[in-house]
Amino acid sequence: MIDMIMTGFGNIFGLQTIILITLGVTFGLMFGSIPGLTATMGIALALPITYGMDPINALALLMSIFIGGVSGGFIPAVLINLPGTPSSIATTFDGYPMTQKGQGAKALGLAIISSFVGGMFSFMILILIAPGLASIALKFGPFEYFAIAIFSLTMIASLSGNSMVKGVLSALLGIGLTMIGAAPVSGTPRFTFGITSLDGGFDILIVMIGLFAVSEIIKFTTERYDASQTNDIVAPKVKWFGVKFSDVFKQRKNMLRSSVIGTAIGILPGIGGGTSNFLAYVAAKNGSKKPEEFGKGNPEGVVAPECANNASIGGAMVPLVTLGIPGDAATAILLGGLILHGLTPGPMLFTNNGDVVYSIFASMIIANIILLILFLVGIKFFIKVLKIPKYYLLPIVVVLCALGAYGLNNRIFDIGAIFAFGLIGYLLQKYGFPLTPMILGFILAPIAETNLLRGLMVTKGSFLPFITSPIAGVFLLLALGSVLFAARKQMMRRKEYENNQI
Repeated sequence: MIDMIMTGFGNIFGLQTIILITLGVTFGLMFGSIPGLTATMGIALALPITYGMDPINALALLMSIFIGGVSGGFIPAVLINLPGTPSSIATTFDGYPMTQKGQGAKALGLAIISSFVGGMFSFMILILIAPGLASIALKFGPFEYFAIAIFSLTMIASLSGNSMVKGVLSALLGIGLTMIGAAPVSGTPRFTFGITSLDGGFDILIVMIGLFAVSEIIKFTTERYDASQTNDIVAPKVKWFGVKFSDVFKQRKNMLRSSVIGTAIGILPGIGGGTSNFLAYVAAKNGSKKPEEFGKGNPEGVVAPECANNASIGGAMVPLVTLGIPGDAATAILLGGLILHGLTPGPMLFTNNGDVVYSIFASMIIANIILLILFLVGIKFFIKVLKIPKYYLLPIVVVLCALGAYGLNNRIFDIGAIFAFGLIGYLLQKYGFPLTPMILGFILAPIAETNLLRGLMVTKGSFLPFITSPIAGVFLLLALGSVLFAARKQMMRRKEYENNQI
């Protein structure tokens, strides 16, 4: 294995390959940081360009776009409360509050280092034990995926803020929105009311842009604002990554835990970074000595999701290269890239094309290092966004949101949808309903419903295997325990409140 790893790095250390990786990371960063544009779109656009390249250069370019696209999402998440990608949603919870407190540079610095650490952790795991991890992933079927989705939905309790009822209602609204469009498995249209534009349902990016970006713009327009003010957030001076080594060192346990969560979730096809960043955030909150500070600018809340979503990249590559199973849209296009260049993903890939495989792994590590350098150079420019007056910045954000929404499916309908969700998000926040449970319900409900239906098809309508399956049973027990713990915590909080009123 050592010889193959050395061969892989030898193949990558060429001027042309390094230039392609640098261009790919830069291109990916651009796509990740612009709302509505994703790493998937970037890879899809670049795929035809690689047709005339040799396999190593082509796949190095595609992988660097993937890595840059996932990482770039935290830049607008921290600076303007707008996640560039679904994988950066949880980063907004504490990243933007840190920016509001004048700690934007620190938040960016922690996000940059966390992204690097999470990526490196998963790439090392990928190189060392990919085949063994893939065999574990094969044991997960519809019963296990359903149980994981149910367990993940219990995170609503930790993300509901002060009112469990409002959190649950918000989550139910998100789940209800997933019912619009074609039903999973059967494809039967539901709740479309004859509107053909609803047949495909709502894309997660449309919902995300509306709830987080457009709602913020609506909120800004309803407030009194003094045009003589440049901005209500101070742009701090930045040195290096804007964060001290001691601040990073304090997060070592959080980084390790979140990297493990991200890698594990990434290995499971169909789950992805959109879920891993929530799971890592909740794990960090539950393991923190000051959980009450989460959502108010706690650095732990920035580190956890950024470690996890970048760790999910290496995790997602495990089933792709060892079994030929793509975990999401981005890895599905990467699968097409492998096949396009004469590579057949699966157990024999390491035997027949070991030099190319380890060159891909080496390119991921090099791309991660180049990404860190680009962030080091660019952080001073990123932070200057805070100096732009909001009455100039927000119209630009509106245009980018509209372009991103239209670019997903080339439909004017999607532009209207983001403004509708923006109004919904504004009203929810105005009356104290948290947005996070709604997004969580929207992401997890399709996973739970699809695997429930698949499981029932396998068992011919019996629910028993969902409980008797060892892995599924453990996750369902964890879900039950999580609900009971949350209920007990809520009762204690209410009792404490009643005692204070006496």
